[in-house]
Amino acid sequence: MLFKNYRLYIILSFACIVGYVWLLLNLLHIRTVQGTHACLIKTIMNIPCPSCGATRSILLLFQGEFLKALMINPIGIIVAGIMLITPFWICFDILTKQKTLMNFYLQIEIYLKKAFIAIPLVILILLNWSWNIIKEL
Repeated sequence: MLFKNYRLYIILSFACIVGYVWLLLNLLHIRTVQGTHACLIKTIMNIPCPSCGATRSILLLFQGEFLKALMINPIGIIVAGIMLITPFWICFDILTKQKTLMNFYLQIEIYLKKAFIAIPLVILILLNWSWNIIKEL
């Protein structure tokens, strides 16, 4: 029962750790074989996905280049915010024995299921994807 209650926390912690490792590898310029991509869509279809460029965007944020990060991929800014806030929020919930992150997640999930929110978000993602394709990321 404990795992079920904290599954979101475990998944988010794992995702953050993987994200930090990925950023560290990119900061240290450790790459895979030349010509390969981490993105499965880019590798198979040779077109960028909506989140292609997010790593470069986050790395530009680290350098203080907010406008360049936004131009590469705005999703990177959102991901960076999530990666910065989530570990602290998880620690807060564990230390205080609360579920504020879980409650927030459940509220956001309900909110995002509303058509007047979901449809514009899907349109924004599709526009971002089109922009990535036009930019030839």
